[in-house]
Amino acid sequence: MSAFAAHEPAADPGGYFAQSSEDKALGLYRVIDDDGAVSPATLAALGREKCLDLYRGMATIRIMDARLMALQRQGRIGFYGEALGQEAAVIGCAAALSSEDWLVPALREAGAGIYRGLPMSSYIAQLFGNAADVSRGRQLPCHPCDRNTHYVVMSSCVSTQIPHAVGIAWGMKIRGEAAVCMGFMGDGGVSEPDFHYALNFAGVGKVPVVLVCQNNQWAISTPGERQTAAPTIAIKGLGYGVESLRADGNDVLAVYEVARRAVDRARRERLPTFIELLTYRVSAHSSSDDPSRYRDESITEMWKTERDPLARMAAVLDGAGWLSGPDRKAMEAAIEADIRRIIAEQEAIAPPAPATLFDDVLETPTWLLREQRASLP
Repeated sequence: MSAFAAHEPAADPGGYFAQSSEDKALGLYRVIDDDGAVSPATLAALGREKCLDLYRGMATIRIMDARLMALQRQGRIGFYGEALGQEAAVIGCAAALSSEDWLVPALREAGAGIYRGLPMSSYIAQLFGNAADVSRGRQLPCHPCDRNTHYVVMSSCVSTQIPHAVGIAWGMKIRGEAAVCMGFMGDGGVSEPDFHYALNFAGVGKVPVVLVCQNNQWAISTPGERQTAAPTIAIKGLGYGVESLRADGNDVLAVYEVARRAVDRARRERLPTFIELLTYRVSAHSSSDDPSRYRDESITEMWKTERDPLARMAAVLDGAGWLSGPDRKAMEAAIEADIRRIIAEQEAIAPPAPATLFDDVLETPTWLLREQRASLP
């Protein structure tokens, strides 16, 4: 897999989008430099409120994941997969969508759903599998869904959601809707046939979809160089006739810009885009994993300390005079207090009633199901 700075574009980040299709797929779009500096013109275009909103979204994920992983370690929920170190990739993409758009997640995009209006209480209810859970406790934790905000439940089967995202976009095209569908995958997902079917269909059908690969460089224990011989993952999209972009996934402003352009293209031109976001999974794949058994954790530590997306954006905000250290701590304390309150409320709710096992199975229950339901105490 290419090194972090390989094929990095010229100093003027706007020049990235003027490059050839191949150069963009091999490039790496960045806005925030290693010292946390951003051009004044970029900040002026985004504005204070947008930048604060992006940081708040990332901080919410970071704090939420810490609390919920602690719940799993305490045995209060059964499973958890956090997005630690990948918050910029999640929020930068979500921020580019409008309310009418659809989001088809992989494992680490619950924060995108919450950013777009998925109630955190609904997410935490799903983790507990309590009576307030819309799926009635039938799903593995980390599988929320929300009809109101067009957040589709994730699939634990790797990559099956990619054709779903393309299919949703195809439906939008048939119905003449102006909406866009954004679908996510990890780097391991591009090794599955579903990825190739979906990219081919998107390219041939010219559907309004934005497909995002969070390349965190580890497919559980399989490193990137064992996944593909291609110089980047983004380059794969060109073979299917799909515009392909590549950005620093730990730079929330870069992620937002490539996602915004891709969503705008899908909305206006009804054309697909494939985005690779280069990031790093600094935590375990999930609460069931121990990454120290298969990777060099000194590299992990470098990504955690030198390329942390929250620290980089905090430096931008502090430098612009938009969010001081004390104000940032106050914001984060308020977020944590709210999350702790919601956890306490949801943990107090009882499990679903046994009779709900028979709900949503058949429109007209069979005699056997009616008999079984009647036998419940």
